[in-house]
Amino acid sequence: MISVDPASPVPPYEQIRAQVAAQARDGRLPPGTRLPTVRRLATDLGLAVNTVARAYRELERDGVVLTRGRNGTFVSTATDPTTRAAEEAAVAYVRRVRRLGIAPELAVRLIRDALGSPGTPGPT
Repeated sequence: MISVDPASPVPPYEQIRAQVAAQARDGRLPPGTRLPTVRRLATDLGLAVNTVARAYRELERDGVVLTRGRNGTFVSTATDPTTRAAEEAAVAYVRRVRRLGIAPELAVRLIRDALGSPGTPGPT
């Protein structure tokens, strides 16, 4: 799926980033596909963990992938900037409620309550 050419003048993290982005763009990595963990891909490619982590960070910054904490990194399902921004907000919310120790059921109920609340801005 992904390979790195050590003789290439292109840095390994950029080779990984470009390959994943191209495969997501052409459908070889469909939306929702879970990518290998950073550690697993680094081991498979014989690279440092930080090299793969940098590639994943740049892919996330570009909206190609979405990292869901311990659940893994997935090819983004976002097809437009608004959906991508909503996914990022959802991930930030999940990280925050986990740090607060809130149970998933309560976190979902809080979202449902906020979406149904008359004081919460809805779609425009």
